[in-house]
Amino acid sequence: MKKIYIVLIAVAITFSGCKKYFDVNTDPATPQNPESRTLVSPLFAQMERGVQFDSRYLGSLIQYFGGAVNVGENHGWIPASDAMGEIWRTNYYGLGANLNLILADSEAKKEYNYVALAQALKAWGWQITTDYHGEVILKQAYEPNRFVFDYDPQPEVYAEVVRLANESIANFSRTDGAGTVAKLAGPDLVYQGDANKWIKFNYGLLARNANNLVNKSSYDPAKVIEYCDKSLASNSDNFIVPNNGATSADGNFFGPLRQNLQNYRQTRIIVGLLDGTYLTATPGSVIDPRRDNMITASADGIFRGTNPGLADGGTVAAKNQIPNPWGTLGSVNPGPGLGKYIFKDKAGFPIMTSTEIQFIKAEAAFRAGNLPLAHTAYLKGISESIDYVSSQGTAITNAAKTAYLTSAAVRQESGALTLKDIMLQKYLALYGYGFVETWSDLRKYNYNVGDVKGNNPYLNVYVFPTFFADNGGRPAQRYRPRYNSEYLWNVAAIQKIGADQVDYHTKKMWFTEP
Repeated sequence: MKKIYIVLIAVAITFSGCKKYFDVNTDPATPQNPESRTLVSPLFAQMERGVQFDSRYLGSLIQYFGGAVNVGENHGWIPASDAMGEIWRTNYYGLGANLNLILADSEAKKEYNYVALAQALKAWGWQITTDYHGEVILKQAYEPNRFVFDYDPQPEVYAEVVRLANESIANFSRTDGAGTVAKLAGPDLVYQGDANKWIKFNYGLLARNANNLVNKSSYDPAKVIEYCDKSLASNSDNFIVPNNGATSADGNFFGPLRQNLQNYRQTRIIVGLLDGTYLTATPGSVIDPRRDNMITASADGIFRGTNPGLADGGTVAAKNQIPNPWGTLGSVNPGPGLGKYIFKDKAGFPIMTSTEIQFIKAEAAFRAGNLPLAHTAYLKGISESIDYVSSQGTAITNAAKTAYLTSAAVRQESGALTLKDIMLQKYLALYGYGFVETWSDLRKYNYNVGDVKGNNPYLNVYVFPTFFADNGGRPAQRYRPRYNSEYLWNVAAIQKIGADQVDYHTKKMWFTEP
């Protein structure tokens, strides 16, 4: 051992005069202080990745996807696995420290639009992570030289989202400093540096945050409506992460090239919403013009969907007769560039859309007792959804759109509008992308049990499956912290919040309770 120390000292002395040669901090190939412009673009891919990876399980739980593919359909979990932990990874690793680097670099340069972008993405990350996991690590998350981390309660995370979104709005509104649209336009793959659209996105985050609190005495529908009115106004404002789709490396995670959904099937609920079963007094009487773009008929021309946990939907149809989300039969890969709707290789992935904002507004207005306003937002939400779906496949004609909007599937008078009408149209419109938002809605209303005021929009639509053995007969309310970071290295902290218990995932969220 002594000889080793002598050798190391000798080496240190020998090369002490060669510091510049060995100083990696000055090597342009390995920069230690990367500029904001080099960090921004990959962040959008991280956002998409987090949601889409976890949607394989969550999509099954909320009954967007079926086919008896995984434990999501039974509200279960997988012990000692990082499955269902990608949103966690996105928030803390994919975005996390990278956003802190952007903040440090941009604040020093007075590039306030970059500062604002980082704050907006932080707000998004905290909102989706807490809505997915509940208690998370907030205050200590990025403290240096710390190896164990305490969890913070959900109200504090919700408050942090509000703080960050408002600071982002303020910074995007600044006209001083060195930040310009031109500097941000290239790296900003979503809004090309347009501060006004980023401000709208922030108001959308505030609307989500405030509208999740419908069971709280502090819920303020007027504030939610205000946020919505300042948020995404049309499909041109949608936050869409682009995909090139040339290879599996740059293709949509949901596309055929990636083969991540080859065994997934469309569900009974989606089919039933698109053929009028759940929206009219006469099942199957009104065919939604979005149907052929969003889902596909079986080989015999009949549109079928699975029931949770059952490969064949509980019908005489064999599994390979029920199309998967690609719009093809069985598990056959339709090939590069094929598939349909947002399951194509080149399809962009929506993080937030104007149709979601309109349905949030409709729900808030309905709860405020303003039925005319609720009805107007409800109709606009449906219209925006039809236009978006039309843009992702075969064009839907104006005649077909008008026919649907004036059909029995859509409430024609504000006095006839129900909360069920609003929430089911929102559930349909967010199919394939709004996984966490749809789950938040389902949990707000206790799935098919109803909220504290007796509202029950999913009654006789969302049907509970046979629950996973660990659930104790209860539905899932959250996903667990990521296994590889928390259950291996932060055990004492997860024990404090009860995440070491086998039924932790059935513990209700703060935002769902009175």
